[in-house]
Amino acid sequence: MNANGTVRIAGGQGFYGDTPRSVEGLLAEGIDYLCLEALAELTLAILQKDRQKDEARGYTKDLPAYLAAALPEVAAGRTKIITNAGGINPTGAARAAIETAHQIGMDGLKIATVLGDDLMPRIDDLAGHTALAHLDTGAPFTEFPQPALFAAAYLGARPIVDALDQGADIVITGRCADAALFLAPLVHEYGWAWDDWDRLAAGTLVGHLLECSGQTAGGNLSRDWWTVPHPWDLPYPIAEVDADGTAVISKPKASGGRVSFDTVRHQLLYEVHDPERYLSPDVVADFTSATFHDEGDDRVRISDVRGTPATDTYKTLFAHHVGWAGETRVAFSWPEAREKATAAAAIFAQRVASSGFAVDEWCVELWGVDALGGPTVPATDAEPAEVVARVAWRCADQLTAGLVGREMVPLTLGAPPAGLTGMGRGAARPTELLGIWPTLVEKSLVDDHVVVALETS
Repeated sequence: MNANGTVRIAGGQGFYGDTPRSVEGLLAEGIDYLCLEALAELTLAILQKDRQKDEARGYTKDLPAYLAAALPEVAAGRTKIITNAGGINPTGAARAAIETAHQIGMDGLKIATVLGDDLMPRIDDLAGHTALAHLDTGAPFTEFPQPALFAAAYLGARPIVDALDQGADIVITGRCADAALFLAPLVHEYGWAWDDWDRLAAGTLVGHLLECSGQTAGGNLSRDWWTVPHPWDLPYPIAEVDADGTAVISKPKASGGRVSFDTVRHQLLYEVHDPERYLSPDVVADFTSATFHDEGDDRVRISDVRGTPATDTYKTLFAHHVGWAGETRVAFSWPEAREKATAAAAIFAQRVASSGFAVDEWCVELWGVDALGGPTVPATDAEPAEVVARVAWRCADQLTAGLVGREMVPLTLGAPPAGLTGMGRGAARPTELLGIWPTLVEKSLVDDHVVVALETS
């Protein structure tokens, strides 16, 4: 908590692979907590592949870079770090944090690891006590394609609060709800009760606004995006939160970007299914209840957020192997660019079939025609100047997925005319595909197994 009696939280990362350069500007503003949100369903799949190659991996490889940038402020007692960069191996991430601290000559930091989101060791037991039905299709868990490669429950803010209450300087979690990273320090600092639904909802909304790094500060802006100042110096957001949950969203002063009513409401609706019932492990937040006041000077005040009791389940993801993917991309120029691309994809597929390769699934996109909007984009008589055919395929085994791509090579001189040029992953190795099985697990079956491990660097 700062001298003004408020808590200042910054969102320093929005995804695995984001830039650690954001950290310096945020720390210069005097923040109490730096939250690094690194995970998505895709990220978990990437980390699973890392762990298959090396059991010591499974956390985000850029964590040490973020820590190296922030640890001097942490060691000075001016800020704390909360991150879900632990992925599917939080213990390994904690070891990396300790090693990073030692490399820059820092000892005595308290590092907490939240464990218990990994349900892999308990799948059989869970299946005997709950349905684990597919969240979207309702399919029973007996149809899940075994074996599971990872099983992660989306935990909430409670174990992070526990870690902060124990004096942790750095808290590393595995899979937890994104906004929980930001809610936790508010509960810790202000002592909010776990049934104070309005304040929990306010903290969750703040977390949602900060979790995607540059978006609240003008990134990915759909309206007047060309007016965002100095987009090459886009900052990441800061929230100054009062004890009643009222918050002011801002950004580092000496930066580009913009924080305004438009940028904030843009992020408010990002990845939101029902804004009246935003489901999180800690509360069901009503985002439509919030009042936004643009104070100018890159400051937006948020108040009056309302919430209702949390559900009694955690969202959980199981992953399973579904084959191997290959991909190629080929560009065609005007005239008849669309027709050429369509024909080339069909010729390629026929060549593959004639060669006897078994393809379980095809995906054909025509970039410049239907790749992004598909049927939602109005038809036009205008002929595109160029079209890229992206052709991807799924096969049961890695070898076949690799051999399929070779059938594109003869089309270099044997495809429709005028402007055939290779692009992208034409000769890349096949990649393993993971399928996702979303489900719900009762909190009572998970919470007793969640623990916080605290160690000193």
